[in-house]
Amino acid sequence: MEAFLTNPHNWVSIGVCIFFGLLIWKKVPQAIAGMLDARAATISKELNDARLLREEAAALLAEYKKKQSLAESEAATIVEEAKAEAQRFTAEAQKALELQIERRGKVAEAKIAQAESQAIAEVRAMAADVAIAAAEKLIAERMNDARSADLIKTALREIPSKLN
Repeated sequence: MEAFLTNPHNWVSIGVCIFFGLLIWKKVPQAIAGMLDARAATISKELNDARLLREEAAALLAEYKKKQSLAESEAATIVEEAKAEAQRFTAEAQKALELQIERRGKVAEAKIAQAESQAIAEVRAMAADVAIAAAEKLIAERMNDARSADLIKTALREIPSKLN
């Protein structure tokens, strides 16, 4: 037994057994197990909260994606309507421009026709004036007193027949 008491390994083994005995007697393993259980419950609760938050985030993401697709389709509809309205405005403006050009063309044609008829009237008047001047000149050159007296007599004789 003396060999048993002098061996340091034996004393270390006895000390370790006493240490573990005291730990068991003071219920340290149950306290550690209780702390671990409490920590496990806290982690489980946090995981459940995280799962719920993830599900809410997924629901919000789906809702926002749906709203985004609705907004995109609405924007596409608005763009299509704007394009159609722009085409309609373009067509109306082109029709109005064509009508205005047509009206201005008619007004220009009328002005041209009026200018032509006025020019023709001026040419005729000028031709008449030239003819009258030439006739006056010819009459003045060819007329003498005897001839003018004959013309006056002839005209006086014709007056009663022309007045009836």
